[in-house]
Amino acid sequence: MPTAPPPCVRCWAVLGGVLAAVVASFVYLAIDYRALFTRESLGFMGTFVAEFFPPDLSAGFVAKTAWGALQTLAVSALGSLLAAAAGAVLALPASGRGGAVARQASRFVLNLLRSVPELVWAALMVLAAGIGPFAGALALALHTTGVLGRLFAESLENAPREPEQALLQSGSGAVAAFAYGSLPLVLPQWLAYTLYRWEMNIRMAAVLGFVGGGGLGQLLYFHLSIFQQPQAMTVLIAMFALVALVDVASGRLRRTLGPAYA
Repeated sequence: MPTAPPPCVRCWAVLGGVLAAVVASFVYLAIDYRALFTRESLGFMGTFVAEFFPPDLSAGFVAKTAWGALQTLAVSALGSLLAAAAGAVLALPASGRGGAVARQASRFVLNLLRSVPELVWAALMVLAAGIGPFAGALALALHTTGVLGRLFAESLENAPREPEQALLQSGSGAVAAFAYGSLPLVLPQWLAYTLYRWEMNIRMAAVLGFVGGGGLGQLLYFHLSIFQQPQAMTVLIAMFALVALVDVASGRLRRTLGPAYA
């Protein structure tokens, strides 16, 4: 008869440690989650949510919201493209292609870029470039460069080096060996990472509008600040539609382009 596998002591120890940390966090923060479900809290939340309906669907405001959505889409796309290009450049030395010094220096830059939140980058870019979509695009590009550069470097490190080494030994140049040996192996993953970060950057581009980054976020901040909840609800619907649209488009793009390099 087959014997049962021995219990994973380390797995149970890790699970117990995680549960203990969660319980300790609730105790340390003194979170009273029961307050969320009191009649008074539920009444306040219900009243607040009811103020958002019906949304403002007047032709003038819908056109204004559509323009803001287009601006948000442009900010997220520009920031993601700039980040993908800069991340690819920094990923080469970060993956060890240039020596230990270049590897540590590039990883330090990538860590610095992604450790600073987008809102802080946006505040700095507003001071440098002024209030508007360009500041939001630069803020997204700086933070996302740190994220994509690290992901690109890890995919390069995990990719087999044999095809590139074979081309180098055959007399090919370093650039050609990388372009034909290693890049086709990592390009589908790079594309997937970039598209995923683009979806995230659409939501973050809307948030950056709160600090002057333009787009839907600026509209949302303005109408919430003057208690125009129906207009704010229209902006929220536009945000949801924009994220859903990009999610569908990026999924189809991944399925179309992925097999070409697999």
